Amino acid sequence: MLLMTGSYHTFQGAEKNPFYTVAVNDPIAPELGEVQMHAVKPKAPVVGRVVSTESCMQGRSASFVRHVSIDVSGTPLAGSFRTGQAFGVIAPGEDGRGKLHAVRLYSLACPTQGEDGSGNVISTTVKRVIDEYSAEKETDDQEAHHLFLGVCSNYLCDLKVGDEVLVTGPAGKRFLLPADPSKHDYLFIATGTGIAPYYGMVRELLQGPGDPASSEIHLVMGTPYTTDLLYDEYFASMEQEHECFHYHRVISRSDVRREYVDRYIDREMDSTFRSFFSNPRTLMYLCGLEGMESGMYRMLARHGLSEGFVEVKEPLTLEEHETWDAKSMKRNVKSGPRSLVEVY
Repeated sequence: MLLMTGSYHTFQGAEKNPFYTVAVNDPIAPELGEVQMHAVKPKAPVVGRVVSTESCMQGRSASFVRHVSIDVSGTPLAGSFRTGQAFGVIAPGEDGRGKLHAVRLYSLACPTQGEDGSGNVISTTVKRVIDEYSAEKETDDQEAHHLFLGVCSNYLCDLKVGDEVLVTGPAGKRFLLPADPSKHDYLFIATGTGIAPYYGMVRELLQGPGDPASSEIHLVMGTPYTTDLLYDEYFASMEQEHECFHYHRVISRSDVRREYVDRYIDREMDSTFRSFFSNPRTLMYLCGLEGMESGMYRMLARHGLSEGFVEVKEPLTLEEHETWDAKSMKRNVKSGPRSLVEVY
């Protein structure tokens, strides 16, 4: 296991998970502060009202993604959330077993102050799930291949201004900005709708309340095509307005260079990212497809930059990172205190 010297403090839950032991005086461990959880429980949802819904795509695309804002004023959810958390949505109707639909969680895409500045309007980034059914078990119909529509994602995207929606939350207490954001610099890495929490975080850091952050911020956004970039104009404008903010577009199906976020960072390591990872102020956030997590961990191990970002448990070792397989990584390679991760 990767070891660190110095006096140690055990985080809550460490008695069950040996990965959460870090040095007390080590500046790399962020203080996230307290958050409220489940002000509105799934069994007692409250009614919110849609106040805006608009596409957040970059031109024409095969995907359909909307930024949906919901007014929750007058409910316990108002003012109870922090950027980086999630909230729940309950779609109307019943599932195939005749039961009411379960809560689906969606990342908040707004700052802690909400879309309205007073904590009354929450928002999220919703992609319509449109797919073709395929059998997953032997007992499933092996010949079926009908069109499948995601229940809650399409419900949310179909809502109009003024429509009511049942919501719960907030949820999540790890994927947050530090209590004092000025103590850290940030590497935000996203794929697809994993950009949602960063849309809230970047606005909070650069647009208040208070003075804009002076921290160095790198946002790396990975998509299949340029038309799939979300909130692209906003992030480009922030890069123009703030010298500390750097926006990196990574396109995996480009005719020029097919690239993924970990390979992009690897290629730009010496010119841009080595000193950034070496800085004890830096925190790395990962949000999006699960595959990028293992790619980032291997890449950091290859460059000797794992300390604080990656924790490795025996029998694996950092030196043998090229031999790590998916099964062993899931069990023995975890995020360190400088990595904050939400993947699916």
